[in-house]
Amino acid sequence: MQIDGYVQALREDLARIAAVGDESTARAAELLSGALESALGRRLLEALGEAALELSGQLEEGRVEVRFAGSDPELVLVRDEAEPAIEAADEAYTARISLRLPESLKVRLEAGAAREGVSVNTWLVQALLRHAEPRPSSGGSRRRLTGYGRS
Repeated sequence: MQIDGYVQALREDLARIAAVGDESTARAAELLSGALESALGRRLLEALGEAALELSGQLEEGRVEVRFAGSDPELVLVRDEAEPAIEAADEAYTARISLRLPESLKVRLEAGAAREGVSVNTWLVQALLRHAEPRPSSGGSRRRLTGYGRS
């Protein structure tokens, strides 16, 4: 994404608006847009950062980051690293539980298990093990903006 194109479009918009006035108004708009150029670019980058945070909050797994390729920002989806399969090898599968599910959820569980090539029972046990164990705190918040920049 090239921020410079958006900044230039904003400068042109300001020039068109100023054209309604006299020549001194047009000159003032030109000087103003030149002075605001870096501020406009910075504000657009802030908007991209906010968009990345908002999108990240809507994802179940992964996050969106703003990264720079030269001076051009990119929105990048970063997927969480897959956790290794958790096995309950220490215990035999002897305990039983009766669980009633909506048919639509059952279909989704079967699809998730099929994607991973395991039975629904194994998939559910692994999911429950992942979520039943306390996870170490990373000390940070899920609402963070990561990446690198260049000035």
